[in-house]
Amino acid sequence: MIFSRTYRYQSSMRPDDIKVRLLGKHVKVHNMDFEVSEKDRVIRVIPHAEQENEIKTLPITHIELSNKGDKTQIVISSKMRKIDSGGPLLIVIFCLFLFIATIVTFTVGKDLQIYTYTFGIIGVSIFAIFWMRMERGYFDYVRKIRDYIKKQSVA
Repeated sequence: MIFSRTYRYQSSMRPDDIKVRLLGKHVKVHNMDFEVSEKDRVIRVIPHAEQENEIKTLPITHIELSNKGDKTQIVISSKMRKIDSGGPLLIVIFCLFLFIATIVTFTVGKDLQIYTYTFGIIGVSIFAIFWMRMERGYFDYVRKIRDYIKKQSVA
């Protein structure tokens, strides 16, 4: 999906050492607390958003560790919480409909150029504002959690 991110890299540490460094810890990102825990051999970074009054789009991050000889393959995958995915998905679909309307009015009628430009400008503007807010919010959480995991897995 458009909001999922996956990062792969290798560390010289053993998987057990990385687990010891990560499990049970808390990560603070923008005054939001994320807890690192393990479930079904997958390390998860889950936000504690019970006390939050503001609406925020938060990621759930899974960390998979696999032994590759003397190195450890680390796969970090982040996705949006299901409860948060409705609003951003609606905005993307709305912008997609505006882009389709722009293409249709461009190809169908020469006398509808004002609508073509209007739909196009509105669609690009809404999507640009939405994407900038996602970069400062959701994707910033993803980047900072990834950086924390990388920092903890360096020997």
